[in-house]
Amino acid sequence: MMPADNHTFFDPMIFILTGIPGTEESHVWISIPFCLMYIVTLFGNSLLLFIILTEQSLHEPMYLFVSMLVTVDLLLSTTTVPKMLAVFWFRAGEISFAACLTQMFFIHVSFIAESAILLSMAFDRYVAICEPLRYTMILSKSVTGKMGLAVVTRSFCFIFPTIFLVKHLKFCRTNRVPHTFCRYMTIAQLACDDITVNFWYAIAMAILVIGLDAVLIALSYGLILRAVFRLPYKDARLKTLRSCSSHLCVVLMFYIPAFFSFFAQRFGHIIPGYILNLLANLYVLIPPMLNPIVYGVTTKEILKRVINVFHRWCRRSSLLS
Repeated sequence: MMPADNHTFFDPMIFILTGIPGTEESHVWISIPFCLMYIVTLFGNSLLLFIILTEQSLHEPMYLFVSMLVTVDLLLSTTTVPKMLAVFWFRAGEISFAACLTQMFFIHVSFIAESAILLSMAFDRYVAICEPLRYTMILSKSVTGKMGLAVVTRSFCFIFPTIFLVKHLKFCRTNRVPHTFCRYMTIAQLACDDITVNFWYAIAMAILVIGLDAVLIALSYGLILRAVFRLPYKDARLKTLRSCSSHLCVVLMFYIPAFFSFFAQRFGHIIPGYILNLLANLYVLIPPMLNPIVYGVTTKEILKRVINVFHRWCRRSSLLS
């Protein structure tokens, strides 16, 4: 995309988020399930985070990684959904250039952080199954804390350059963003500059971060399956596999839409734009909503404490009434 000499360049003080182009008449109806999903996301993730932080018995690496995951999910959904609903309900799509860059930064930091956390959780499952006697030594509290710090540092280092890449672009076409939130390539494509560097940085980031994480997770599960099938008893195999079921579900919910969205955005020109836009919105809504449900239902320790919390709340309510 080359700049044209006949264009008048401008510094975009304000961008206008237009929602999902092609579905303007249905924005209010689309917003209803989006709002409900956001409420479930806030409640489920907050409850799960509260239980993990307040229950001393859950201060183990696996649950600490889960707490990191729900924190990132809360950050992602809160960064995007309130503004999304404002666009749908009030057509309040105005967003300053600085706010747009800030939103873009936190959205992409959340994606990269979630990928890294899922990789850390895969490593946790690998150690628990393949090196059970050395689990507490390998995944000590100190190591777990350093892994959490590495997640934050890596996410920041990969995403921070995108701020400068976008800030140095010249805009001359329009300040209307055909989306409900600010995405890196969506903003870059509004520029009249050559965005080759932006495009290849996005490709490199997808391959070196999301792609590499996915390969390492697949490798860890290959080693886990090899260890599982070496167990002599069928019950032991099933019990071991069940301990990975929640993590595996969350991995599939994250990576399958991520890869589909990545390839569809760049190579799926036959797919209508509003479909891609709608899928991108669902991608920031559905995994954060389902992740606490998956862990709450499939993890006995968490499910037991969730039931206890509701039991205590019900008992207090009956006493107050």
